[in-house]
Amino acid sequence: QVQLVESGGGLVQVGDSLRLSCAVSGGTFSQYAMGWFHQAPGKERKFVAAIGQTGKTTYYSPSVKGRATISRANSENIVYLQMNTLKPEDTAVYYCAAAETILAAALLTTTARYDYWGQGTQVTVSS
Repeated sequence: QVQLVESGGGLVQVGDSLRLSCAVSGGTFSQYAMGWFHQAPGKERKFVAAIGQTGKTTYYSPSVKGRATISRANSENIVYLQMNTLKPEDTAVYYCAAAETILAAALLTTTARYDYWGQGTQVTVSS
């Protein structure tokens, strides 16, 4: 059984930085493309960033491009999301997801592309 556990969320101020982590167990991490999504109250879950199996390819939502960096450590079964210059509109629950796919990261922008999900970690950006 594949399990994903996010951590690193919290309450921060506008302009701060935050690094989210997602630890994956129960599967072969290096075979999964990984993604991050966020969901604000009353809104649909939205794509943030994706990374291919080797970490060489990444793709970002326009809303975070230039402010976020997705990375992975295959030796540790962890994927990260570094978020900088945080804004109030970044406030949401952040979810990581794993996809058993050969699709490129740029095509992994919808929730339907992913097979496994974590429970989420709350990020609140206060002004």
